[in-house]
Amino acid sequence: MEQTMNEVRKIDRIDAAPRFTDHDAVRLNRMFRGSSTQEMLEGVIGGDLAGDLAIVSSFGAESAVLLHLIAQTSRNVPVLFLDTGKHFAETLQYRDDLVSRLGFTDVRILTPDAVDLAKQDETGLRWSYDPDGCCEIRKVLPLAKALSGFDASFTGRKAFQSSTRANLPRFEVDTSDAQGRLKINPLIDWDAGQIEAHFIQHDLPRHPLVARGFPSIGCEPCTHKVAPGEDPRSGRWKGWDKTECGIHKPGEEPFL
Repeated sequence: MEQTMNEVRKIDRIDAAPRFTDHDAVRLNRMFRGSSTQEMLEGVIGGDLAGDLAIVSSFGAESAVLLHLIAQTSRNVPVLFLDTGKHFAETLQYRDDLVSRLGFTDVRILTPDAVDLAKQDETGLRWSYDPDGCCEIRKVLPLAKALSGFDASFTGRKAFQSSTRANLPRFEVDTSDAQGRLKINPLIDWDAGQIEAHFIQHDLPRHPLVARGFPSIGCEPCTHKVAPGEDPRSGRWKGWDKTECGIHKPGEEPFL
């Protein structure tokens, strides 16, 4: 980079108090153009460029990479995990193992509202006939409530995962949030080879379901194995016209 990170912080520090606009996202994308992912994370976290930050993690197939990168900068960034009540047991164990390995100090388990569940999914089978509604109750609403106290959040989205993510920038304003929260995609330009190399280089533990044919892992009822050569996310909501759950911007899909 032409300027040192300290100079950038002094010149371009963004006041996050009123949260963010599209102009702010453009400035940040330009500021970190050409910088490595680790340089960007150090600038954003260490330079306090995005206000109060949180990591939204599914503790899925590739989650260890982003969590490891962030832990190298700060282990105190809050980690938000949506416990939908429908996860594989392996995911919950992997979450606990990875948190212990990386040393995060503030992991927050988000759960669906008990009243919403009682009214809208009493049998627990809504996923079988209305997956959008199930995601809304178990993911979208709990996360929106939790993120209301943060200025920005990190996601693990990557362009190669699906066509709906192919053109996402590193920094974007969450259009589902009226207060202008910033969404940061540190790994958006990483490919599958880089992800694999990072696992190997740092001896990161793998989600146990990956070796069993699950390259993208969500809730157990809505996650299926993927054949070699298929889109990594093709096993999610198999048989439904649905690729995202809804925790990301409307421009991708109505629900994740």
